[in-house]
Amino acid sequence: MIIKVKVKTSSVESGIEEIIKDKEYIICVKARAENNEANFEAIKIVSKYFKTPTSNIKIKTGLKNRNKLVEIK
Repeated sequence: MIIKVKVKTSSVESGIEEIIKDKEYIICVKARAENNEANFEAIKIVSKYFKTPTSNIKIKTGLKNRNKLVEIK
């Protein structure tokens, strides 16, 4: 399954802020957008939400962008 994710960095709380339709998510992360910290935290949040290991989640596009396509195996 592939979902669209928009990541908001440097937030007060981490978690999924809003779900638009079934495949678009807005995620807030505490981490800053440096050294892939925000990407790692976003992957952890998605894995917790979908109850799957982090090894099954991959960012297909948008590693250096706030808008991402995430593949969940």
